[in-house]
Amino acid sequence: PCSKPLVSLLFQNLLSVHDTVAKKDYDPKLPPLPPLPADDEEDKEDSVRIIRLVKSKEPLGATIKKDGIGGIVVARIMRGGAADRSGLIHEGDKLREVNGVPVEDKRPEEIVPILAKSDGAVTFKVIPGTKEELEAEDTKIFVRTLFDYNPKEDPAIPCKDAGLEFRRGDVLQIVSQEDDTWWQARRHEDPNLRAGLIPSKQLQERRVALQRPEALFHPARVPKPTGLRRSFRLSRKDHKIHDTQARWTKSEGPRARNIPSYQEVVPYNRKPRESYRLVLLVGPSGVGVSELKRKLLLSDPEHFGVPVPHTTRECRRYERKGVEYHFVSRHAFEKDILNHKFIEYGEHGGNYYGTSIDSVRRVLAESKVCLQDVEPHVIKILYTTEFKPYVVFVKPPAMQQLRLSRRRAKILSSRNEPTPMRTFSDADFEDMIKTAQAMENKYGYLFEKIIINDDLALAFTEIRAELARLEKETNWIPKTWAQA
Repeated sequence: PCSKPLVSLLFQNLLSVHDTVAKKDYDPKLPPLPPLPADDEEDKEDSVRIIRLVKSKEPLGATIKKDGIGGIVVARIMRGGAADRSGLIHEGDKLREVNGVPVEDKRPEEIVPILAKSDGAVTFKVIPGTKEELEAEDTKIFVRTLFDYNPKEDPAIPCKDAGLEFRRGDVLQIVSQEDDTWWQARRHEDPNLRAGLIPSKQLQERRVALQRPEALFHPARVPKPTGLRRSFRLSRKDHKIHDTQARWTKSEGPRARNIPSYQEVVPYNRKPRESYRLVLLVGPSGVGVSELKRKLLLSDPEHFGVPVPHTTRECRRYERKGVEYHFVSRHAFEKDILNHKFIEYGEHGGNYYGTSIDSVRRVLAESKVCLQDVEPHVIKILYTTEFKPYVVFVKPPAMQQLRLSRRRAKILSSRNEPTPMRTFSDADFEDMIKTAQAMENKYGYLFEKIIINDDLALAFTEIRAELARLEKETNWIPKTWAQA
């Protein structure tokens, strides 16, 4: 066995060898790096990047503009486009060359043909901008468009190819509001993720107000109804309808002088015990609103209901109180008028007739879909969180189709005509078309569904399917209704 002094000596020698080995440098000797070449004179100010993007059929998804010193810079990157997905080009980058062609002395419109001639790929020489990059996260703002827009017809848009065309009633997702003038948006559930430019709310409302002040603030007069609607079991002719709009203070509808542009909306699904949305049917006299309402009611009287109107006339022998009418005294009716309880009311033959808000509530309380035909100005009275109205506009077809589809139809005559019923005339058709156009021009932003009643059976099938979809699928309501 080894003695303790010998073991200690061996251990010291082992540590000494370890220290000697640890101090040695075993890395290979590399030659020093050569000095970096001096920058070109033209690029002394900043580093220059060469970017190559593969070109496909879709646009690159970027717009350019002149900066304050005459250079060409990237004005915006379209969310979801090719440039955005590449992550190589950013807003504020300064373009020096496109496919080897210097562009600093060119106008933006002169660069577009250079890009158009590119085949397969586009090479950019850029100086990175100093603009702070923002996180490109999609917002959850959805809007219903309240006007038609075609970027090809907009002389103010920075790039027509980058614009997004839409029709009134489309639901868009706003993905960028960084630019106060031009927002970026995409259609909801559109598989194409590339955003497009649309005029911002401020821009649209400002330029429409400047271009069409008379049309906006003194719009074309919608012919006033000359009689009570069929919901009162009376002719439209010769009688006046009143409404409580001027005195109603709880309406959540758009203000009368607002310029329609976009309405912020949120997805909505009816809860199991929640009331159905109120269905409002709107259209000119003779277009078939009453007939559509009647067919819907007869198709499923357990599911659909209509408000029972009030009247001050005497109950007839074949009538049942609370079924055909609520029969009330003249004093009670006038008291309800003063208390703003009627959506609208009128007088015929010395008697009042009207539809009350409480009669609408009664139908909804029975877990039925309430169907109500109204004059369009009444929509704003019912445009509330409580009722969440779904507005259907029944529109007449063209004159030729009207002549064919109504050739045997009858309408109520005015009181100065010898017969109570008569056939339609061309003057009736012209008035129907003119009134429908005036209604759409003034109130179209409130219409969620437009049905052209060329054939009553087809129109009924269309509206029945639409109401079934409304009850089962997700639909969109104004954000203010969801916040209440």
